[in-house]
Amino acid sequence: MPTRYYLSLADPARARGGDPALAFRSQGAEGLAVELQQALRTDALFERWRARQDDPDAVDPALGATDPAADVRGEQHDLHIDLIATTSLPGSILRHRLRLLAGDGWQLKDVRAA
Repeated sequence: MPTRYYLSLADPARARGGDPALAFRSQGAEGLAVELQQALRTDALFERWRARQDDPDAVDPALGATDPAADVRGEQHDLHIDLIATTSLPGSILRHRLRLLAGDGWQLKDVRAA
């Protein structure tokens, strides 16, 4: 069953993960939404992250789960951006992908059944 996650990026310019090769590149709401949606629909971000680990083969493959039907919408509000992600992936995987993309620059505002 899909879940809808309401996320906020208070300072989008600073919402970047620690590794620039994995972090968000976009600045606007639409671009950030597309990048997160891609990170949920495919395993490309996971595979790039896994390849950078000391022992890639030891990484739990369950972290690479994908949801081809994931949908992310972005909304610009003055200086902050809200993202609404709808996915069947567990919250732990969503949080992992967001940490790679945005570091600590995001906040979970609400979670609801979709």
